[in-house]
Amino acid sequence: EPRVSEIKFSRFDPMLVMTLGGQVPERTLYAVGVALKEKIESVSGVLEVNLVGTREELMEITINPLAMESYGLSPADVLNFVDRNNRLVAAGALQSEQGRFAIKVPGVIETPEDVLNLPIKADQGRVVRFRDIATVRRTYKDQESYARLNGERAVAIEVVQRSGSNIIDTADEVKAIITETAPFWPPGVKLTYSRDKSFYVKKNISSLVNNVSTAIVLVFIVLISILGIQNSLLVGIAIPGSFCAAVFFLAISGLTINMVVLFGAIMAVGMLVDGAIVVTELADRKMAEGMHRRVAYPAAAKRMAMPIIASTATTLAAFLPLVFWPGLIGNFMVFLPLTLIYTLSASLMMALIFVPTMGTLIGKPGHFNEKIRHDLLAAETGDLNSIGGWTGRYVRAMTSTLKWPWLSFGFVTLLLVMTYIAYGKLGHGITMWPEVEPNQGSIDIRALGDLSTQEKDQLVRVVEERVYNIAGVDNIYVRSGKSNKGSAPDQIGSIRLNFEDWRTRRPATEIVEDIKARTADIAGLAIEVRLPIEGPSTGKPIDIEASGQSLDALKDAVNKIRAEIEQYPGVRNAEDTRPMPGIEWQLHVDRAEAAKFGADVTLVGSIIQLVTNGIKLGEYRPDDSDEEIDIRVRFPADDRSLDRLGELRIPTQRGNVPISNFVTRTPAEATRTIMRTDMRRTMLVQADLAPGAQIGPILERLKAELPNLDIDPSINLRFKGGARDQEETTAFLLQSAGIAMGLMAIILITQFNSIFQALLILTAVLFSTGGVLLGLLVTGQAFSLVNCGIGALALAGIVVNNNIVLIDTYNKIHQTGMNAREAIIRTCAQRLRPVMLTTVTTVLGLLPMALAFNIDLVNRDFYTGGPGTQWWQQMASAIAGGLVFATILTLLMTPSLLMIQANISRWFRIRRERKRAQAADDQTATA
Repeated sequence: EPRVSEIKFSRFDPMLVMTLGGQVPERTLYAVGVALKEKIESVSGVLEVNLVGTREELMEITINPLAMESYGLSPADVLNFVDRNNRLVAAGALQSEQGRFAIKVPGVIETPEDVLNLPIKADQGRVVRFRDIATVRRTYKDQESYARLNGERAVAIEVVQRSGSNIIDTADEVKAIITETAPFWPPGVKLTYSRDKSFYVKKNISSLVNNVSTAIVLVFIVLISILGIQNSLLVGIAIPGSFCAAVFFLAISGLTINMVVLFGAIMAVGMLVDGAIVVTELADRKMAEGMHRRVAYPAAAKRMAMPIIASTATTLAAFLPLVFWPGLIGNFMVFLPLTLIYTLSASLMMALIFVPTMGTLIGKPGHFNEKIRHDLLAAETGDLNSIGGWTGRYVRAMTSTLKWPWLSFGFVTLLLVMTYIAYGKLGHGITMWPEVEPNQGSIDIRALGDLSTQEKDQLVRVVEERVYNIAGVDNIYVRSGKSNKGSAPDQIGSIRLNFEDWRTRRPATEIVEDIKARTADIAGLAIEVRLPIEGPSTGKPIDIEASGQSLDALKDAVNKIRAEIEQYPGVRNAEDTRPMPGIEWQLHVDRAEAAKFGADVTLVGSIIQLVTNGIKLGEYRPDDSDEEIDIRVRFPADDRSLDRLGELRIPTQRGNVPISNFVTRTPAEATRTIMRTDMRRTMLVQADLAPGAQIGPILERLKAELPNLDIDPSINLRFKGGARDQEETTAFLLQSAGIAMGLMAIILITQFNSIFQALLILTAVLFSTGGVLLGLLVTGQAFSLVNCGIGALALAGIVVNNNIVLIDTYNKIHQTGMNAREAIIRTCAQRLRPVMLTTVTTVLGLLPMALAFNIDLVNRDFYTGGPGTQWWQQMASAIAGGLVFATILTLLMTPSLLMIQANISRWFRIRRERKRAQAADDQTATA
């Protein structure tokens, strides 16, 4: 049973987001969230689990500063005393004649009352206890983040998938844990899946499975209508047999079934039957001529073995270089060539071994009447002019065309050149990935300043309230405060939008524009409304890295580059990683002055901590908690402020002394993060692209403007992100195309022992690319570098098949001594049916995907569009459209080129004969 997975790589994007809510205390939600986090982290496919909107519990000891001073206590005295009295001392063991006994001194704090009763000073018979200078209570740490679902406060659990893991299996394991633990939760706790990527993966997989099923049905319909039921069943056996073999080899390779594998299966449906069609069609001809099936099928397999092996090898040669695609995109797309290589290799065995064997048992001639039998015999050895139907029309057209083969070749060449020129002028450019209707969106909110968590949440609420009640949005998950990994340093919160089903809502681009209009008048905030980037997630498309030794020059360069690209029409949500403006307070201790009062840096630091987050004294585990709780001591809330720092007093040998006597407070620029690349300071400029905008023209314009920006020469710039990916992908695909063409040339020369015929077939491959561009022009689509690039390579392998079979038949006929013109015409008459069959089956296999049709045969449902089909529509359209165009060229140009070859060969032969005759005459005259 094949396993299913998703292969999008995104390091910090949560796979699952679950929110805990209900009319229960915050402590209960926190306890449930912590318990779930610990269990979910044990799942192998989980990279990390984040809790949002929670506060950890702690035991807070609030010291009254005046009471502490009145008893002559210093913070160091209090802290050391508590630390020394919160221990479990293992005092060893006592052995005697009566036995061996372990001795312990238990002194661990178990309740707040234990802290209050601790004696901290004894003076003249009077014991000062902790309750005299402090209060103790169980509370929470300061809030670092807030989470809400549809306006209701919640505790969120964000599960991040490990790169390359199986998303379906991982999500199922997490859900199994929740199902197992849910009965033990306190009453009133409610869990909601606010995000579940595995749900959409399953829907896309289901859509692709429907397309595979539809493709198989369409192929069978065509085969039955032409070859008959029994022969169609023989050809159709190759489909499940090849698929089973492919799944087997994928499992051996350690790979799972995913959306790329399933699209590879859709591509393979029409291709894997080509060999079986050629064998069965020839056997069908033989049986129509009177040959018995036990002789016809072995003879057909033997006759077509070498052409089928050569055609399959050339197809595999087109996909083989893609197996070695490096980087993140290579990890994403490697499933496609592997699926096709495994499937087509298995189809070769099916066509040459299994199908002929089964044909000798159940083979039967197709639906032939006397007219069709006459046409078949006429194509072999009879009168070509007597052939009727479409084959007759094609034969008569080629008879006229072969009189002027150079004219035909020139016309096709002109058509190709005009197609390239038209796409260059009217085309929609190049993109990396196709545009797909998303299921989710996000709003990233950024602001400058040293903001507290509460201030951040208040600002996020301003945006959040504008987003509610937007048509097309199913639920809204909000987080504010502490940012996610990989987020911008000035991000104060984010809003994740789950859209309703795409079939019942308006397009996501309209929802985005609605949100932008509602939030346009909010001042002081940078609000980025974003849709997810399809393909392997590599951050924002525009990613420019600036590095240098001078920090000032680096900041200036980043500022100028960002200001420049923000002016470009297609650029959205520009940001950079310059240090954010912020203040940190530095307290400088004059050690000499401090020493006069018996103070030091450690003592000053301790009392300062009492004003900030407090000092951790230790941990304890109460009876109602499953984990240890921190014990922290600090001053009351009224005494924890910036102004209070200057009023702090430290008990010394000379009494209570204000720290201002030897401590000065100065503001400084806060340093939060430092990035380095190869020992050089590094900063980034990043930006999104507007819908329909392309990164190529934007970066070309920027590179042209860089000399005018007056950037320091010591600053090095490197284009990363989408620009780097596009450049690397282009280079790899061009290299792969060159390697594939070289491998094809070697196979073709070996097969035909003719450089001209090998170049003839490779020329057909080059001309087939015009069909890809022509299809994109007609449909108004951009050239997707990955999808259309792979489609062009796949098309090369498919186009070669028809030409190999055509030329092989011509060579066999011509070797019998028949003149070239008649051999070519008879080849056209004999090969028209198998060429059209292989073309139609391949096109029909891709047609549902190319037209974005989704036909659910089981549930009797039909619809068009959807993310599952949009992902692969461009590639399917490129192959299907290009194949139709290439087939027409094959049936028109290949015979013309064969005629040109024959004419050239005849001219050279005549010239050689004339030279021999002239030499013989000269020799006779001399004699």
